[in-house]
Amino acid sequence: MDFRDNANLDASQVEDAGGSGGGGGGRFPGGMVIGGGGIVGLIVTVVVLLLNGLGDGGSGGEQPVRQQPTSNLAQQCRTGKDADQSEKCRVVGVVNSIQDYWKGSLSGYRPAKTVLYSGGVRTACGAADSSVGPFYCPADQRVYLDLSFFDDLHSRFGAQGGPFAQAYVIAHEYGHHVQNLVGALERGGSVGTELQADCYAGVWAKNAVDTGFYDKPFTDTDIAQAVDAAAAVGDDRIQQRTRGRVDPESFTHGSSRQRVDAFKQGYTTGQPARCDTAELG
Repeated sequence: MDFRDNANLDASQVEDAGGSGGGGGGRFPGGMVIGGGGIVGLIVTVVVLLLNGLGDGGSGGEQPVRQQPTSNLAQQCRTGKDADQSEKCRVVGVVNSIQDYWKGSLSGYRPAKTVLYSGGVRTACGAADSSVGPFYCPADQRVYLDLSFFDDLHSRFGAQGGPFAQAYVIAHEYGHHVQNLVGALERGGSVGTELQADCYAGVWAKNAVDTGFYDKPFTDTDIAQAVDAAAAVGDDRIQQRTRGRVDPESFTHGSSRQRVDAFKQGYTTGQPARCDTAELG
């Protein structure tokens, strides 16, 4: 997963909030606690937002919480060469590529910033801490990411990790942004919504080289990292590891097999229209 050395990065799409505080156990509107479990907590977040009228894409309701940047990414992350040498700049490059793809594929696409934080963060959806894992807040149309999650992906979830596993996670969150823009968050059930976001991540991966940020199409090794990460965060794998049993009735994101198949569906077809929630479910 090598960036094109002279690709121009737009660091304004990513904010580095650092350790901005505002943790508090991952509480969101409605008093529900979004506990540990990384990606698993995301759909609960979305449900809470919808129940509290915050799933309207930021029109009305709470205003976005402005973070105070702690570093100047614009100075650090200028080219694809920087993205190959720095984790934060790699996030910038991935976000740039994802949004470039959706801008060209979805009429009326509105960019969403990614906020990097450490420990805790305040959002228009409430306060969260790193135990929530990466998440998308419809109320302020931002993706929130504590980079320590990528270590957890390997140490807690058993994924191999790697740069493209990280890219998959980010692309999944931007899949939720796309769903928000087209009104699919309100229509979809939890598992179907998550599988569609996985499928959208695969669609971007198939088309990423056309955005101009990468030297060449992703390798089999790159795609294997994404597939491995998708399998690692399947509900069945997580439940077996944490509870010692699997309860399909309580799935929120889909099984490992479903998540892998959804990503592959997007990657094989390269077409967002092939990410229908009914077909994926």
